[in-house]
Amino acid sequence: MADKNESGSESESQEETVVGNLQKFAVTPPGYTGKPKKGHLVFNAYFESGNLGRVDYISDIEYDLFIRPDTYSPRFRVWFYFTVENVKADQRVVFNIVNFSKTKSLYRDGMSPVVMSTSRPKWVRIPAKQVYYYRCPDHRKNYVLSVTFMFDKEDDVYHFAYCYPYDYTRLQNYLDAVERKNYNFFKRELLCLTVQERRVDILTITHPRNVPKNDQEKKKVIFITARIHPGETPSSFVCQGVIDFLVSSHPIAKSLREHLIFRIVPMLNPDGVYLGNYRCSLMGFDLNRHWQEPSPWAQPALYATKNLLMSYDQDNNIDLDFYIDIHAHSTLMSGFMYGNTYDDVSRCERQAIFPKLLCQNAEDFSIQNTNFNRDAMKAGTGRRTLGGILDENSYCYTLEVSFYSYTPANSSTLQPIPYTEDAYQKLGRNVVRTFIDYYKSTGYIPTKPSSGLTPSDELNSRSLTSKNR
Repeated sequence: MADKNESGSESESQEETVVGNLQKFAVTPPGYTGKPKKGHLVFNAYFESGNLGRVDYISDIEYDLFIRPDTYSPRFRVWFYFTVENVKADQRVVFNIVNFSKTKSLYRDGMSPVVMSTSRPKWVRIPAKQVYYYRCPDHRKNYVLSVTFMFDKEDDVYHFAYCYPYDYTRLQNYLDAVERKNYNFFKRELLCLTVQERRVDILTITHPRNVPKNDQEKKKVIFITARIHPGETPSSFVCQGVIDFLVSSHPIAKSLREHLIFRIVPMLNPDGVYLGNYRCSLMGFDLNRHWQEPSPWAQPALYATKNLLMSYDQDNNIDLDFYIDIHAHSTLMSGFMYGNTYDDVSRCERQAIFPKLLCQNAEDFSIQNTNFNRDAMKAGTGRRTLGGILDENSYCYTLEVSFYSYTPANSSTLQPIPYTEDAYQKLGRNVVRTFIDYYKSTGYIPTKPSSGLTPSDELNSRSLTSKNR
């Protein structure tokens, strides 16, 4: 989450220090010696994006689980991702996740963790009736998430996560797959390397002729970033939806490529993603509070991205029209945007156009949750920093999407619909569709094709990375 101050503490207190992820840790009853028996659960989070720091045996059916804090930032304890094996068929358990750093959470509103197993590799949400989120007197009155679960296949390894995982390797496999298509309108480059020398990719999607030259008319650039907060995995699904649609053969995508240059940084914090952090980088920085003066050695992705954006702002051959940073929100429903407010009323009115158009295209986008502000506490965020220094014709937004669900616009029911991986990607496609409406309204793009030509839902189901999941 980027902008909204989520009520609920970011408490730094912990019942006991939790350092490092568990690696094949067998939980046995007190006093037990010898090799673990079938049904003595083995927990593991020693893998990419994993997070589980400690497990306490309470009884044969109950376990207390502790989230490992973000590296060098103990106050953030939200994301979890771990596996369980050595189970017995029909074994029932209760997992209590006891050290969340937030009090307010969508778990109070019906959200549930996701699960998969080796024989059923598609992530699904655990039924909400098996999930309880409550203040627990046994844990200093902290909020605890209790999940009841039954293991049904002894040979399976079960995976549990806060939300649908999307790790660094998955992104690299996805980009490799797109690159192998050899599109002449797609270019993948290395923006920089992280502190741990992981790739920060930057993509260019546009018609080959749209390379700015001194003798050309100005080219319009739309700049999109995602995953500055590593635990906000829905942002990666939305961003993939953006990319999938832009490289498709849909008439809207073709028209947008002919008229616009899209530049996308799909993962601003690869180290944090790889380590299984929720909000911070390898060095404990919340990168979305360091846009004002990013360090070239401690925050190289931020430093390189900001310098590139500033060079566009000063380039006479480029109009940097949009900067959109994609996040996920842990306390609100639906998709929505944060924007800036200005003393210039006309500028404020112009900035409100894109969210209103997006609301018409995306049933899961909430104009009610969309908010424009200039909160001083958010001065270090991307949309606040860049909104204050870029040209007045550049529009800077944070696009948020709920970790949990949305209520369809104009629906007769208020029953929330839980997000799926596909639904997140659909929001990304609808963001792209909205650009055609925006530029048609300004006269920059001819009135045809119309965004009424809805992208086929098959586009997402045939995702370029389906075989890599």
